[in-house]
Amino acid sequence: MTNDFIGLAISYVYATGLLVIGEGLRRLFGVKPDLTRKVIHIGAGMWVFGVLLLFKHWEIGIIPFATFIGLNYLFYRYRVIGAMDTQDSSPGTVYFAISVTLLFGLLWRPDGPVDNVAIAVSGIMAMTWGDALAALIGRRFGQHKYQVGNSVRSWEGSAAMFVASTVVIFLVLLLLPGSSLNPLGTPLSLESALLTAVVTATFATLAEAVSPHGTDNLSVPLVAAGVVWIVIQAF
Repeated sequence: MTNDFIGLAISYVYATGLLVIGEGLRRLFGVKPDLTRKVIHIGAGMWVFGVLLLFKHWEIGIIPFATFIGLNYLFYRYRVIGAMDTQDSSPGTVYFAISVTLLFGLLWRPDGPVDNVAIAVSGIMAMTWGDALAALIGRRFGQHKYQVGNSVRSWEGSAAMFVASTVVIFLVLLLLPGSSLNPLGTPLSLESALLTAVVTATFATLAEAVSPHGTDNLSVPLVAAGVVWIVIQAF
């Protein structure tokens, strides 16, 4: 239990460091909030591996992300941190914390008998890298727009979403189960991991395309994790 409380302290120091870095980039180097927000987004998403490394009990391990559901809402509501929230930003950071907390709470069981955290991490990585790169590349290179309901996307951004999601989901499913971070996970063959990644990335890309105003931070990880679960069960 002591290690878990050390993990909590390290998690909050890490989160504070991310916010300081993001705000420093904005204030000192003039980096636009659209980019600093994604730097924080990616850094926060990658901390799931820190959680797997530091915590032994899932009930304690989900506390940092659960805490940031409320904190991110306050940051968004009052625009406390310019590197995260601007006047036209969405509550995506709140949805981000909700989705991570929900997936880890449902699927992470490091004390067994079965630990499905690789499924949770797959969904989170689709959001962390796929969604972030879709936004960045879509803004920079997105010349061909399309609209689904109230959501306007670009084909370039969606292509980036699909490729990035495929790569990260494949790596997670191939390398995480059976590793020191997920010793109770069931490893997949290379072929199974690749097929699951391609199918999941397809659905994650569709979810990102139709999700309005920041809700992709909720829909993408939940849809992706759900598809991974279904495909693995099919095997």
